[in-house]
Order: sequence, then structure tokens, then C-alpha cells
Amino acid sequence: MIRMYDFDRNGTMSFQEFVALNNFLLKVQHAFSDLERGRGFLVPDDVFEALGKIGFMLDSPAFYSVCESFDQSKNGRFRLDDLISICIFLQSARNLFNSFDTAKQGRVTLDLNQFVYCTANCRI
Repeated sequence: MIRMYDFDRNGTMSFQEFVALNNFLLKVQHAFSDLERGRGFLVPDDVFEALGKIGFMLDSPAFYSVCESFDQSKNGRFRLDDLISICIFLQSARNLFNSFDTAKQGRVTLDLNQFVYCTANCRI
């Protein structure tokens, strides 16, 4: 998480970077709280809605792939820490994608070396 918000990549977290990380975590926690309905977990439809509230809009294949990867117990129940893990992954993936999408077109072309770099830096 800290690396994700170390915007200047100096290996430390400034106060502004800490505030950004804290705001991200609060946003995730609020989305979870709004949707968990006293159960202590979210079901996939809730996760999809929560991700939208947080700012991650995924198509169905991408969403269900992420859910499958982060549903460790394979019961379709996502606790707060699961949602945080999903959001960390998605934010890291977004940051990495944006570093290759220099023209800001929403599409990138990667050679094999770049693809390997991406997968190594965005593990599930």
C-alpha cells in the first residue's frame, strides 16, 4: 500500500502521501460499510457496486476474474480485508497501466518484456 502512494518514489511516505493513502482506505471502508448490511461481508454484486463507488469500473469478465482470484475460501463472501486487497490490486494495475498509456487513450501495446514487467509488478 505504501509503495502505491509513494508518488515521488523516494521510498518514504510524506504527510501528503499518507493523507492520500488514508483517504483511499477510508473510501474503501465506507463503501464496505454502506453495503455489508450487518453481515460482515459482501457478495459479488455488492463488491461490484463498492468498486464503482470507489472509482473502479470493470467489465464483467475482468470483475469476475478478480473476484475469483481474491475469493480465497471460494464461498462468494468478501470481508473488508478482501475488498482492500482487491482495491490495492486494482489501483496498482491502474497506476501501472497509466505509466504505459502515455497518450491517455485507454489502450496500450506491450512487447513481451513489458508484459512480463507488468505481471511481475501486479501480482494477484
